[in-house]
Amino acid sequence: MSRSYPPALLALEDGTLWKGYAFGALVETTGEVVFNTAMTGYQEVLTDPSYHGQIVVMTAPQIGNVGVNPEDEESSRPWVAGFVVRELSPVVSNYRAVRSLNEYLAAHGIVGMTGVSTRALVKHIREKGAMRGAIALMPCDAEALIQRARNSRDMRGADLAREVTCPESYHWVQGVDAQWYPGSALPIPPSAEAPHVVAYDFGIKRNILRLLASRGCRVTVVPATTPAAEVLAMQPDGVFLSNGPGDPAACTYAIEATQQLLGKVPIFGICLGHQILGLALGGRTYKMKFGHRGSNQPVKARGRVEVSSHNHGFAVEAQSLPPEVEITHINLNDGCVEGLRAARLQAFSVQYHPEASPGPHDAIYLFDEFVQAVRAHRQAREASADRAAQQGEHS
Repeated sequence: MSRSYPPALLALEDGTLWKGYAFGALVETTGEVVFNTAMTGYQEVLTDPSYHGQIVVMTAPQIGNVGVNPEDEESSRPWVAGFVVRELSPVVSNYRAVRSLNEYLAAHGIVGMTGVSTRALVKHIREKGAMRGAIALMPCDAEALIQRARNSRDMRGADLAREVTCPESYHWVQGVDAQWYPGSALPIPPSAEAPHVVAYDFGIKRNILRLLASRGCRVTVVPATTPAAEVLAMQPDGVFLSNGPGDPAACTYAIEATQQLLGKVPIFGICLGHQILGLALGGRTYKMKFGHRGSNQPVKARGRVEVSSHNHGFAVEAQSLPPEVEITHINLNDGCVEGLRAARLQAFSVQYHPEASPGPHDAIYLFDEFVQAVRAHRQAREASADRAAQQGEHS
């Protein structure tokens, strides 16, 4: 099957070369080469903005079996820089599919590679660490391709949230496919009775918004660089810090905004949002050797083990957190921080994805806890407003 596609070459910055065949868009690309161990959900991987700037290697032996459909997209487009698989399925077999993976990547200008020895490639990355790479069609100058990989953007210090965030604020409307409406900010007013959550879009996934809305929240999504004063002017009952790509320490605007929001409203962060909260609380972050990416990571929390979905190459340094910050979740593979809580400030976060589509859903309870805190905050705010009104009447 792969011989029907043109030969291609993946070069890593350490000088190693990996042969295969190009599919999708027949273009050259560069990016950080990482791997994902999920057996299902390749479309969710492709459309997760957290993969912006990365060439993703899938460890499952055959990819593309179920094709592509619009319902499973986590954003408006695929974000990966490139996509590497052992075998691209020659057959699409699913009643929901509207086109093949090959057609989908070609339509979005993204190159894929099939016929690559992904087992050997992943073992190499695990030993040497995630590194920059470049893909080109053969024949090509291998040494020049290696140099191109070395000259490409480094994830350390990369502020990528600015590159994937929404251009303007919008209300999430359940069942409406459009994420925002160009030229008309906040076009659909939400119900005033529902608790109001303002979600920072650092690369937010649609299922996060679905889960907040399905729990009775009205959700306003704001660009990554929105100042805290603008968020507070919207009178939120809670603030959500989303997932996203790049180095969290480079998102200084988000760290500053979070510091100014702490203690004023309940805050819940996921993935990059977790790292930003950790930095806002006074901690530090570091780049992991090869990160966690997949739907099968064991996390210990509250005396039980959760199977969880991950996509991150940075983590919060446990020793850097102040004493009042509790580490609530730990990764059982390497001991890294997977969750934290600052109870006095009504802020908590997890490194992994409790909202994961297609799963697992072991940690979905975290959304219930956040919405409970949001509703309590709203009730307290309304009670305070009622007391102020009564005092005004008596004065």
